[in-house]
Amino acid sequence: MIRKYEVLQKIEDTGVVGIIRVDDVEYGTMAAEAIFDGGIPVIEVSMTHRGAIEIMAQMTARLNARGLLLGAGTVADSETARACILAGSEFIFAHCFSEDVARVCNRYGVPYIPGVGTVTEIMRAFECGVDVVKVFPGEVLGPQFVRAVRGPLPNARMLAVGGVSSGNLESWFRAGVVGVGLGSALTKPDGRTGTRETIGAASRDIVAKIAAIRSEKGA
Repeated sequence: MIRKYEVLQKIEDTGVVGIIRVDDVEYGTMAAEAIFDGGIPVIEVSMTHRGAIEIMAQMTARLNARGLLLGAGTVADSETARACILAGSEFIFAHCFSEDVARVCNRYGVPYIPGVGTVTEIMRAFECGVDVVKVFPGEVLGPQFVRAVRGPLPNARMLAVGGVSSGNLESWFRAGVVGVGLGSALTKPDGRTGTRETIGAASRDIVAKIAAIRSEKGA
């Protein structure tokens, strides 16, 4: 279980998870490399597309030796969770909470970060061994949700995904999240499919802004 907490610590220390959500294996792998080279070593591949496992395999081959922390996202069932873990995923993200997925992740000692939208869901996840939850969809719940939850649950560790951008990073971190997840804000930084250069630049911008926010907070 020591490795589990090392993974969680790296996610929190980095403060941002880059999300790859594409069909094209070649483009997805390129985007992952650009995000990594831009200073974000924690990357999630969403299981919503058929090429996800192949992208994970390519990323592992190219970036593992350089310190990549690879995870799988949008994992809704225990079968997918187990397949991703066996394929090398070191953390599991999901858009919703599943006790079955929690059990599989606990069995393998892999962090499970499920999507939650209510205090009841947060407590249910914590009671099933979850350490960090994902505030999702972020664009609907907003930083005010995090701020409100941390009143009765001051030790709750939350990571925001959905609608997070360079422009609202500070609001999320001020509210108390330990990190954020960004997909299109990195891979489509100007609203269009990004290139290696634009994705890398967007990643560097996010890393610099998080560092500045944390420095101001004294975090």
